[in-house]
Amino acid sequence: MCKLKFKPVGDRILVQHVEDKEQVRGGVIIPDSAKEKPQEAKVIALGTGTKSEDGTLHAFEVKVGDAVLIGKFAGSEVKIDNRKFTVVREDDILGVVT
Repeated sequence: MCKLKFKPVGDRILVQHVEDKEQVRGGVIIPDSAKEKPQEAKVIALGTGTKSEDGTLHAFEVKVGDAVLIGKFAGSEVKIDNRKFTVVREDDILGVVT
């Protein structure tokens, strides 16, 4: 994978959605605009973390390369190097897929 020229800040995490393989049932093809956004994503980059009131830095519970589940309406979609990504906060991550 090539290096991205993007570094999230704070408790933000850059993820890329894992696309489901398209299945055609009964000859009906569902257009992209009608499909649900997948909830499974891969962690691409981590921000700097959050600081508590006393100045200590809290580490992320996920790491680059982890497969995670995120909320359906979580984050902001961005386009970097003609690829779609989503920037989410650590709180938007529901869990790590093992």
